[in-house]
Amino acid sequence: MAVTPAPDAPAPESLGGGVWTVPVPIPGNPLAHTLVYAVESERGPVLVDAGWNHPDAWTALHDGLRSLGLAVEDVYGVVVTHFHPDHAGLAGRVREASGAWIAMHREDAEMVRRFRARADEVGDRRWETDALRRAGAAESELADFSEQGRSRIEPPAVPDRELADGELVDVPGRKLRAIWTPGHSPGHICLHLEDGDRIFTGDHVLPRITPHIGLYPYDLPDVDPLGDFLGSLERVAELTVGEVLPAHQHRFEGLSARARSIIEHHEERMREITRLLSDRPVTLWEVTAGMRWRHPWERMPMEARRMAAGEAAAHLRTLERRGAVRRLDGDPLRFVLL
Repeated sequence: MAVTPAPDAPAPESLGGGVWTVPVPIPGNPLAHTLVYAVESERGPVLVDAGWNHPDAWTALHDGLRSLGLAVEDVYGVVVTHFHPDHAGLAGRVREASGAWIAMHREDAEMVRRFRARADEVGDRRWETDALRRAGAAESELADFSEQGRSRIEPPAVPDRELADGELVDVPGRKLRAIWTPGHSPGHICLHLEDGDRIFTGDHVLPRITPHIGLYPYDLPDVDPLGDFLGSLERVAELTVGEVLPAHQHRFEGLSARARSIIEHHEERMREITRLLSDRPVTLWEVTAGMRWRHPWERMPMEARRMAAGEAAAHLRTLERRGAVRRLDGDPLRFVLL
């Protein structure tokens, strides 16, 4: 039985030029749905992302493609912009139904292998509680959090193919080029449809919101996800392309302007953080609590605070790399302004 879409859910749609879109629901998530795209090829449609692994999502994808005159069984390949479950979750089921290949950037393919190797740890909050303690959270804040289990998320399917930056994806008769845009994930890619004047941006560039850029663990060495993200935004801002097809919200034009506005948003967040710092050491938790968030800190549940601390840590890491901030040795994590 087909799932009745929410009243405000967009319908599957032909975008012209051999491109279609199917909104696939994300149960219980405020983003509501992932926009899965299908690109026509000489061997059958190639999907850009696949959606969350859930029965309602599968029904929406299956029936949505059928309403457009396409079929899951005819899918030639699935290219995944990044390994997160609302993008990669259904790729394995599409492969089972059609024999399609699955491709993603090699950095995210490695993340999938790690995720599958450690799948049994999902739901165990002890390591997260330890990280929050190291960030400077009070024991009173951690009491309930440590007892809360996390629902298990089935790891994505291991891809058959690993893409490199600049590589053409196997879409016979089309020119779909992978552009490595790390930040939201280590192997996030955008996909430039060079013969169609369009770019699929996954979560890298969205029309009204910015993706989560976090550092986990909060002191993970030798990585700078926000710095990578800002560099990736600069790169796509230089592209000349007509229509932007993101994985959430809605398609739009003006890639360069939107990318630069996201850069400025994060630069302002770093200026905000520097105003919270001085030569007096403050913990990561104190910095996070002092920042502006969509909801007041006092009303944020611990899971939201955990992710906020990840964002704060990512911004602090970039400031460290720029020589504006110094992280002190020892526990908890403390920072001073240089």
